[in-house]
Amino acid sequence: MILQALHEYYDRCDDLPREGWIRRGVDYALVLNTQGDCVALNALGDKQKGKLIPAERLVTAIGKQAMKHTNSGKDANLLWDSASFVLGTGNKGDIKLASFIETIQTWLGELEDPGVQAVQRFCTGLQQQPNAVASLLERFGCTEDFEKRDPVLIFQLQGDIEGVHERQSVRHAFEAVFAGAASSGGVRGNCLVSGRVNVPIALNESVIKEVWGGQAAGCNIIAFNARSFESYGKHERQGENAPVSVQASFAYTTALNHLLRKGSPQRIQVGDASTVFWAEKQDPFETIFGDVFKDDPNQTEAVHALLSAIHSGKLAGPEGETRFHVLGLAPNAARISVRFYHCLPLRDLGQRIAQHFTDLELVRGPNDSQYLSLKRLLQAVCLATSSQKYGDLERLPPILGGAIVDAVLDGENAPYPRLWLNAAVGRLRADHGAEPYVQQQRMYAQIAAIKACLNRQIRLHPREEKEFLPMLDPDNTHPAYRLGRLFAVLEKAQEEASPGLNATIRDRYYGAASSTPVAVFTTLLRLKNAHLKKLNLGRAQWFEKLLGEVLSPVADFPAHLALPDQGRFALGYYHQRQDFFTKKPAGDNNPDTNPAGDLA
Repeated sequence: MILQALHEYYDRCDDLPREGWIRRGVDYALVLNTQGDCVALNALGDKQKGKLIPAERLVTAIGKQAMKHTNSGKDANLLWDSASFVLGTGNKGDIKLASFIETIQTWLGELEDPGVQAVQRFCTGLQQQPNAVASLLERFGCTEDFEKRDPVLIFQLQGDIEGVHERQSVRHAFEAVFAGAASSGGVRGNCLVSGRVNVPIALNESVIKEVWGGQAAGCNIIAFNARSFESYGKHERQGENAPVSVQASFAYTTALNHLLRKGSPQRIQVGDASTVFWAEKQDPFETIFGDVFKDDPNQTEAVHALLSAIHSGKLAGPEGETRFHVLGLAPNAARISVRFYHCLPLRDLGQRIAQHFTDLELVRGPNDSQYLSLKRLLQAVCLATSSQKYGDLERLPPILGGAIVDAVLDGENAPYPRLWLNAAVGRLRADHGAEPYVQQQRMYAQIAAIKACLNRQIRLHPREEKEFLPMLDPDNTHPAYRLGRLFAVLEKAQEEASPGLNATIRDRYYGAASSTPVAVFTTLLRLKNAHLKKLNLGRAQWFEKLLGEVLSPVADFPAHLALPDQGRFALGYYHQRQDFFTKKPAGDNNPDTNPAGDLA
């Protein structure tokens, strides 16, 4: 299913390289005259922060080496390659240069093209005078760069704009030989991707690059490295174990590399999962989807666009039937593992994302984000450091981000990972001492995560408990929720009794109160009496009345609260705190007791 979808995406994209070609970053162009003398060495691309960023060029792809060389030194590319093959530098330089010359002869030996002949003369000259490379690099001031790395080179004939490999006669000759080689392949079979029968089978898959954490040389989706994974002894021709045609293999690997490329608008990084997405036909949502989860200024606009499309009924029509693919990939040594994959209509996808933001919805202060990005949600459950005050993502369990996205796309009844709830509750208990604004931002994201996790659990058993509201729910009688509200009221009484406190009961007692209430609340209620004595009579009576209302459904203080109940405690605390700072409508009998303002 995944490979078929990628193959279909390749077929509909006109700007992707056709079979036999590939896009690669190229560092330099060697400019030759017709005699094969190098007259210039031009750097391609741009310099950023003192580093040369290669220019993406269309180059020939004659095999797996287009993405990854073996260690033999005998698998050169056609009319382009790294300096070790083109100039014969470094380890096995003589073998690599000989391979480069042999490749040209094998593929284009009969072609009388001045560009190809110039390249052959140049390379043959290097074989005869290997020391000429050093003087060549020194002449053009590139010695240091070539010593540090192995840059990729192409050739240009003096006076031409395109590379030698792009000259019309060269292109036609190469494509003719390539088509003949593909059709006369030694191994034929039925392709599991395209369904075509008796077609040349790719014995090795082209590598996939730019998967975060994967090998720089590239990885594979289809690979076999042990006899137990092989069929009928086909260990020398691995492609026969899962037969995929040469054409289909090229198509889906090219499409996937295109989606994974640096700067791709159809890729986001979710924890350790490199996530790509595409539609079965061109759709604006292909770029909007990534912005929905990103932590940047475009996020709010993207979410608004999505919600507007849902509410206006735009996705209810034929456009909503367009199928959308989301694929999460993670590295596993030299192979790629599929972390998650979803294929669903845009209508369903939009509704599931909208439900995700509904689950996260909370009453908030003026400085809190309306739509929390995935990054902010993950940061909030990580330990904050001096350099990463909102949370250090390096300390995040790598699978958590992908698991959250997987739950979002699974639908409203799919539970969020329990690890997320555990981390949010634990971090909320441990967080203290940060600057007020940062602490409020982290708490807002932590409580949102807790509410989302709990509501999805409740949704699976709707008869046992109703879902939590974004704001204070006076009718919620769950003991843990009420105890959280009680703690907030006691803290508020302390703050009013002793204005300007550097620390409140939250800093000292929150962890114990949310986990072992019976051990703490008797002490807090006794301290409450001392705080109320410092207030005027009307205000003290108001607090006593509120405490009575909050405690009325609670028969006794529990000895322990399970982790989900600690989450309910946190929600009760947050809702009650926010309610204190929410401006009440006209007619409130105590308008002065609830001044409007941010919690922080």
